Amino acid sequence: MAHLYLNEQLESTAAGVEIEVIGSEAKHAVTVARLKVAESISIGNGRGLVASGVVSSISPNRFTVLVGNVVRTERPNQSVTLVQALAKGDRDELAIQAATELGVDSVIAWSASRSISRWVGPKVERGLQRWNEILREATKQSLRSWIPKLEGLETTLGLAERTSESQVLVLEPTADSSLTQIDLTIKPISIVVGPEGGISPEELDVLQRGGAQLVRLGDSVLRTSTAGPAALSVLNTRLGRW
Repeated sequence: MAHLYLNEQLESTAAGVEIEVIGSEAKHAVTVARLKVAESISIGNGRGLVASGVVSSISPNRFTVLVGNVVRTERPNQSVTLVQALAKGDRDELAIQAATELGVDSVIAWSASRSISRWVGPKVERGLQRWNEILREATKQSLRSWIPKLEGLETTLGLAERTSESQVLVLEPTADSSLTQIDLTIKPISIVVGPEGGISPEELDVLQRGGAQLVRLGDSVLRTSTAGPAALSVLNTRLGRW
């Protein structure tokens, strides 16, 4: 299927049933993507359900699909979370977009001490809304059945507390251990990526006292926009997702 659209209200369906997409999603499909009757597409609810079929009717703010096939996908047993530090420009946004395409299960926005970008006051809600939009659109582009969950914005202390039940792997270029060689537990995994200036020694200390392990990807230093996706690629192989 070349296209995936989302209807988060879709709970169940079956072959031979017509399902409807309305609102901004339908308007974009009709006016921007120029969806046509009889075109083959997929409709997902972002929670594991994807129905494929052909477009049966179109109006400016609505279209329907006659379902031909339904697939339900369970979440992986071992989840992977990307903790992405806020970064200048669109580097943090590029990171979470690529992470979604690579199958990340959830994302945490981290206000690190060296983050140039700051979310305060009304910026917090706007920032989270923007990240949610990116996760949603990247899910559609990559034809994923699950939208990654955005867990919110955290300080370093809050991050240590939130990830206390996970195997926390902090990407640090000077670490002795390599991500390709460390032992992975059966716990959920959280990958922590710092901002442009790196993670401060004080923050590394807080995270390590909380049980985090410092790991490196290789000899080179990656940008904050590429480090997380690179780590996810390694984990996808090691966890048997690829």
